[in-house]
Amino acid sequence: MPHQTPLHAAHVEAGARMVDFAGWDMPVNYGSQIEEHHAVRTDAGMFDVSHMLALDLTGAGATDYLRKLLANDVAKIKTPGKALYSCMLNEKGGVIDDLIVYYFADDKYRIVVNAGTADKDVAWMRKQIAAQGANVTLEPRRDMAMIAVQGPNARARTWAAIPGSESASATLKPFNAIEIGPMMIARTGYTGEDGFEITLPAQDAAALWTDLMAAGVRPCGLGARDTLRLEAGMNLYGQDMDDNVSPLNAGLSWTVDMKDETRNFVGRDALEANPPTARLIGLILQDKGVLRAHQQVFTEHGEGETTSGTFSPTLQKSIAFARVPLDVAPGDAVEVDIRGKRLKAVAVKLPFARNGQALV
Repeated sequence: MPHQTPLHAAHVEAGARMVDFAGWDMPVNYGSQIEEHHAVRTDAGMFDVSHMLALDLTGAGATDYLRKLLANDVAKIKTPGKALYSCMLNEKGGVIDDLIVYYFADDKYRIVVNAGTADKDVAWMRKQIAAQGANVTLEPRRDMAMIAVQGPNARARTWAAIPGSESASATLKPFNAIEIGPMMIARTGYTGEDGFEITLPAQDAAALWTDLMAAGVRPCGLGARDTLRLEAGMNLYGQDMDDNVSPLNAGLSWTVDMKDETRNFVGRDALEANPPTARLIGLILQDKGVLRAHQQVFTEHGEGETTSGTFSPTLQKSIAFARVPLDVAPGDAVEVDIRGKRLKAVAVKLPFARNGQALV
């Protein structure tokens, strides 16, 4: 029996098509994935992301613990509410998960991890607490729900739905968060559009969902979320990276911070011993067809593989991420094996689209 979020009844009542996603019964669309995609690019859409897990980390040793746990360095965030994107690695340098960590004080952080990896993540984090003897407390917050409101009008429509929230969040900078009582409003997202990710007590989620709909925010399912994130050039755990893929080969070198040579985070030795052998790049199909994950890519520098692929509603073309040899560059012509035929594609710099605009 799949898990259900606090908004499950609202999805069913709205006629959503429900699917199993990472053990959760989640809406894939509410009738039209394409219309939901365009709603986010042009106005405002919202996603139930309560299947992801928020974790509260507190204690005097919190900063030191995270500096050992994560490939990115939390020591560089000093402003309360500031968020940091990072990978959490195993000893071999593979990605256990990618996550966002919010800093509120040296002894207070919130971490948001993926749904499908949540149990594995918590077990790993607790193992590392024990290994370090860290003076911290890790609290999974399954009592909280999360709603992502995304699009050029997302903030204005959120302010209409939550009285008093505009004065508290109007000056909030991108990738920052504020706490309003038990609610956390973060200016983060996964679609390439402006907006908020709102974490709130589970019992309040359905009422906020209804108020956001009344303010003109369109419910969107996981289908639109995937096409939007792919256009925005954002990795998906389990497709574009996993326990056996280094962040250096997954287009995430920018999230690995080795400036402090004394910071011996988990996986550092493996990354230093194994320089990148591939790069993640965008592909646009020139011939007719649809790019999908795990299709073979042929380049003049060797072979690669697509990791995610779809038809882009914004570009009206088929697009993909591909892990290819390091020497492949934007503008290079490549070929992709689709059902036994080699079709023409061109390599491009990511992202494909952001803030409502096609970039390639």
